[in-house]
Amino acid sequence: MPKKKLTKEVYLKWYEDMLFWRKFEDMTAALYIQQKIRGFLHLYNGQEAVLAGALLAMEPGDKMITAYRNHVQPIGLGVDPRRVMAELMGKVDGTSRGKGGSMHIFSKEHHFYGGHGIVGGQIPLGAGLAFADKYQGSNNVTLTYMGDGAVRQGSFHETMNMAMLWNLPVVFIVENNGYAMGTSTQRTSNHTDIWKLGLGYEMPCAAVEGMDPAKVYDAMHEAMERARKGGGPTFLEIRTYRYKGHSMSDAQLYRTKVEVAEYQKQDPISLSKEVLLSKKWASMDELEAIEVRVKARVEECVKFAENSPFPEAHELWEHIYVQEDYPFIKE
Repeated sequence: MPKKKLTKEVYLKWYEDMLFWRKFEDMTAALYIQQKIRGFLHLYNGQEAVLAGALLAMEPGDKMITAYRNHVQPIGLGVDPRRVMAELMGKVDGTSRGKGGSMHIFSKEHHFYGGHGIVGGQIPLGAGLAFADKYQGSNNVTLTYMGDGAVRQGSFHETMNMAMLWNLPVVFIVENNGYAMGTSTQRTSNHTDIWKLGLGYEMPCAAVEGMDPAKVYDAMHEAMERARKGGGPTFLEIRTYRYKGHSMSDAQLYRTKVEVAEYQKQDPISLSKEVLLSKKWASMDELEAIEVRVKARVEECVKFAENSPFPEAHELWEHIYVQEDYPFIKE
């Protein structure tokens, strides 16, 4: 597919999408403090450019799979954000009828295959999705995301080897946000250039500036076009940063506020706003109108989720097996 131009419309969409994702996550943090969301909660604040750039490179039918920092990806792919919020609150109108929760958002309709809580568990699954596309002769590509800590898992290395052996249409993406939970890359490896792991498999690989959606798009488009043309997999280390802790229970004792503030100077939302203003593609009044619209959408998501009921007890036994009369499930 030819490369898309970074027009006014692209930057307006990036700005509104990323702002909505940020405010959506901020709201989930507030609801977590109110105990309306339970369990674990991992926020995407700061990493929005990674998703925004990738979405521009995707074509209909392309697939995405990731780990447990997965609230905004399905929204970007077209899932109703109200249903995502309902899922986070454990309500029956959620994407998995309230039974998946924060770490297990899923939508086959929109080609989003999770939300996976096992570190590195989604990596071979992503290769499997790509294998299915190749087997069926489609022209689609699977984006397989992971955190920087997942590259220490054996499943990562086994999958990289098989993906090259079978020449699969998959892009492996490390969202390197600086810390595997609270452990920096410097403490887990004798090198910090994660992208170089691809060299051991003779896989095309590169480091990418992850705070700028335009640079993410450039790298993703190149990798996905390689896959579509039969060139096989690519391994990208997209260097980004999360402003919040690993999860809501993270005290963040491993880094300073000064460090976080330095990365916030590179904020992808602010960057997009600067482009829109500098090119006179939008006025402050227009951007403020977007902010008002985003705030209203987030509030609508909360209202929808709070008005949705919790699942009935009998639903515990439903949607477990495809065979509805499976004989070994008894209430």
